[in-house]
Amino acid sequence: MAESGKLTISIDRGGTFTDVHAIVPGRPDIILKLLSVDPAHYQDAPTEGIRQILELATGEPHPRGQPLKIDRIGSLRMGTTVATNALLERKGARSVLFTTKGFRDLLKIGDQSRPNIFDLSMARPGMLPEGVVEVNERVIPCHPLADENCFPEARIVEGVTGEKFRVVKEVDMEEVRTELQRLKDQGYQSLSVALVHSYAYPEHERMIGELAERMGFSVTLSSKLQPMIKIVPRGMSAAADAYLTPVIKTYIDSISASFEGGLESQQACRFEFMQSDGGLVDFRKFSGLKAILSGPAAGVVGFAATSWDPVEKIPVIGFDMGGTSTDVSRFDGHLEHVFGAKVAGVLIQSPQLDIGTVAAGGGSILTWRNGLFYVGPESASAHPGPACYRKGGPLTVTDANLFLGRLLPQYFPNIFGPNEDQPLDTEITAQKFHELTQEINVERRHHFQPEYTPEEVALGFLKVADESMARPIRNLTEARGFETASHHLACFGGAGGQHACSVAVSLGISRIIIHKYSSVLSEYGLALAEDVKES
Repeated sequence: MAESGKLTISIDRGGTFTDVHAIVPGRPDIILKLLSVDPAHYQDAPTEGIRQILELATGEPHPRGQPLKIDRIGSLRMGTTVATNALLERKGARSVLFTTKGFRDLLKIGDQSRPNIFDLSMARPGMLPEGVVEVNERVIPCHPLADENCFPEARIVEGVTGEKFRVVKEVDMEEVRTELQRLKDQGYQSLSVALVHSYAYPEHERMIGELAERMGFSVTLSSKLQPMIKIVPRGMSAAADAYLTPVIKTYIDSISASFEGGLESQQACRFEFMQSDGGLVDFRKFSGLKAILSGPAAGVVGFAATSWDPVEKIPVIGFDMGGTSTDVSRFDGHLEHVFGAKVAGVLIQSPQLDIGTVAAGGGSILTWRNGLFYVGPESASAHPGPACYRKGGPLTVTDANLFLGRLLPQYFPNIFGPNEDQPLDTEITAQKFHELTQEINVERRHHFQPEYTPEEVALGFLKVADESMARPIRNLTEARGFETASHHLACFGGAGGQHACSVAVSLGISRIIIHKYSSVLSEYGLALAEDVKES
């Protein structure tokens, strides 16, 4: 908890909405929902949320564009999808990989897996580093069966694992300095270092890293980030961290600039971020690799803390349906972690909660192609957002729920229009569904098929969305030997309540759990989460 008398603010910046939950001493909690992107009214949604919370809690005006006073805030906790989006959209920092000579194509070759083995047009995922620098160094293990006269002049060292290694080729720091200066002249500011056997003998990586930091680079060492055997996932993880950490630092700096004196100078306020493993960490130690599941992880902590009954001990499935995607996870009294996962074609070797994601959310775009209903994977996001957001957006899942009466405008935040005070636009949604239905029926008449009503079209899209979201839940349960029907379904997220019953019926689940803070359960999870330290 925050210091007595001060606010505890939790923020989850999602793809469509940014949710804010504030614990105010002596008063009811304050909950806000803001569009994550609304350039006509504010530059940054989390900062705007903090500003509005301060106005509501203190009763004092805090004009937009002016630095905020942080003295009333005791704890600021945040989950973000900034790193996730940067990885998915390939909008990270320009970076370079330093690796042992002869291993230039290490990340390009990868593990040679083909997830779609029958795809004739199989394309490799693009590499995150823009360039590769081969370091003329070599370290090899001293195998007991190896020839003792092999490399007799090589220096023998002991690794951190207790094993003996031969330094066949010492690293030439002058060559490294020349390469670093060349990269600096070309505008690079971030680099990763992944050398062979550095998990056990990290000295060469340390030397390169120290020199690069002195020259002003942002550096990620694979031996420090994740000192584990297997250079491919270790190298990919280091490359991903070097690619994403500058994006995270820029994001934190933009938030820091919104407060008087910046966050670095503040001692009274604890500013922490949620990591992919479900724990909180100080913003100074928050890095790109640990941020990939920052947003969804908060939701897992939230539903695990509020939906699990230690007496019944019935496992719970977390169903977090947001604006751009749906995240599902399972809790049976213990948080399930994985230590290796492939995200957007990148093999990540880092502890993270076991979360399945499907690109079906409230903002998923509805399309009709080749006689079929399609939901997503494209999303309208927050800008322009669904058609009913009054920004000229396309039809989405949210519009289908609104059109069918499953979403009531009077219970939705009135944050739309030029003055941010108008409700959802039901008229434009109805108009677009009628137009789409006419287009569909013209095609169906050509094939002598019965026509649809606009309501049937909207319901058809929702059935497709429900099945898309049920599939990853089956992967979490049936694919691992668990009976899906023997679970409870904990529904949360901004759009979860509109689909919980239909998804539960599809899965054979008989009980749905909806917390009173279900629409902002990720922020509630941030308030309940604990700090973590790795050793």
